[in-house]
Amino acid sequence: MLLHQDSFCDAIYFVNEGILRAYFLTPEGKETTIMFAIKDWWVTDMYAFINVDKSALTIEALEPTTVLTLTRTNFDRFLTQIPKFERFFRILLQNAYIREQQRGLENLSLTARDKYLLFIKKYPAIAERVNQKQIASYLGITPEFLSMVKNEK
Repeated sequence: MLLHQDSFCDAIYFVNEGILRAYFLTPEGKETTIMFAIKDWWVTDMYAFINVDKSALTIEALEPTTVLTLTRTNFDRFLTQIPKFERFFRILLQNAYIREQQRGLENLSLTARDKYLLFIKKYPAIAERVNQKQIASYLGITPEFLSMVKNEK
């Protein structure tokens, strides 16, 4: 576990190898996967990281994983001292915002089957490494419904 829900988030992580999953756990114990992160991706609870707040998310490794950890203090120092680093993260955050906006629109407009097909098309390296329950959690459907969707012809 890199980050536990309700703990302070003071780092952002770069995945060197392996795969991470960020998820939200409801008081009833239901997990909703927010994102996966594979090699060369960054992950954190961005709201908590930027606002120096408690995390709404848990981030766990799904297989042996190595990460580079960038603390909030070093992140702020790099942004100030290295203009290219600031530009890099601005572009990274813009792309992440666009990706999340698209995901929100897809969740509102696509069928479960189309969301699943889009997921495996966009993220084949993730789809082959995570289990059906985690994919269903990411898509906002039950594992049983995902199984039915996968068996449709």
